[in-house]
Parts: sequence; structure tokens; C-alpha cells
Amino acid sequence: MAAAAVAPPLLAQPPAPSRRLSLELPPLPYAYDALEPYIDAETMRLHHDKHHAAYIAGLAKAVEQVPKLAEQTLEELLTSLAKVPEAVRTAVRNHGGGHYNHSLFWQCLAPNAPAAPEGELARAMARDFGSFESFKETFSKQAMGVFGSGWVWLVVEGGKLQVATTANQDTPLSLGKKPLLGLDLWEHAYYLKYQWRRAEYVAAFWHVVNWPFVARRFTQIAHAR
Repeated sequence: MAAAAVAPPLLAQPPAPSRRLSLELPPLPYAYDALEPYIDAETMRLHHDKHHAAYIAGLAKAVEQVPKLAEQTLEELLTSLAKVPEAVRTAVRNHGGGHYNHSLFWQCLAPNAPAAPEGELARAMARDFGSFESFKETFSKQAMGVFGSGWVWLVVEGGKLQVATTANQDTPLSLGKKPLLGLDLWEHAYYLKYQWRRAEYVAAFWHVVNWPFVARRFTQIAHAR
């Protein structure tokens, strides 16, 4: 009687890369019209559902080309852009930056927001800017000085608060800075309501800043050093 054939051993398969990179559109933490009259509902709908979603789609295409990108968080990729393969580095910078910046931006806004920060963040502002009003003046002035598209930020670097700007969808992470608060200065963020009047948009922004969120973020970053 012939011996039964022995099946060849299965070749070990390499483990699937663990996905740490989120490619999902985060939901808005409020209704589209919640920030009226300062930011209109149609702008929020288009900005979140179309513009932010397009950045995620662009980043997903880069991940299709280099699947190992998914093993890192978005913050890790943007902090170390020089280590991203050159073939997709620009896509990660632009689309990954757009995804990161907008994900933070939605959380920086809130209806019925307090007019100013309190606690540790308020004390840090007094230390590094002289006062909260001085910070607002510096932030607003730099927002108006951004030529074309970009962002203005409240950031932490070396334990100190600073105001910084970035062009296009560049992030402070790539500059070694930790962003606390950002304002989108691309025209898609305000043109339906304010057209060319960026100064009015910047002034309206102060009515919807989610200071409790920004303060919590500052405390987490400050104590993680």
C-alpha cells in the first residue's frame, strides 16, 4: 500500500504591518451651524466633508505606494519627514499635513466658548507674552502677515509659548514645535462668508476658540517633557 503523500510545510507568512495611521475622517464635535454667526454652516460642511476628506484621500494614495507608512502615527511621520521615502514625501507633507492640521483645528473650535484661557495656560501666556491681550495681538498680526495660504499657530517649544506661521499645509511638528492652537488661513476656510476680508475672519475666530481643549493640550505637553 502506497504511503500517503505528505503535504509540504506551510511557509511562514510575514506578519501584517500593524496599522497606527488613521485614514478616517474624524467627525465634527458639533453641528455644522454651531459656530454661527462667526463661521457659517456651509463653510463648515464644505471645509470638513470635502477639503479635509480630500487630504485624507491623498494621504491614502501615498500609503498604497509605501504600505509601511501605516505603521507610524501621523504625528511621527510629520515630525520626521526626512525619513519618509522621497517618492511620497511631498504627498505626506501636503496631504498628511492637511489631515493633521484640520483634525486639530476642529477641536480648537467650540460654540459658547469662554473668552480666555484659565489656569496654567493663562499663567504661561502672561509669562511669555506679557498678557493674554498681547498674545491675541501678536497672533492676529501674524495671521494677517501670512501671504497666500497657510496657518498661524500657538505652539510650545522648549517649554515656552510662541506664535508661529506655516505655509500651505506644513505643520509646526516639522519645525520641532508642538501646536496647541491653529487658525486655517486658506481661503476655503472663510471665503463664503468673509470673501477677501481676512481681518474680520481672524477677529471672529476669537469668539469660538475652545480654550478648555487648548489648555488641556498645553498641560499634557508641558508635563510630558
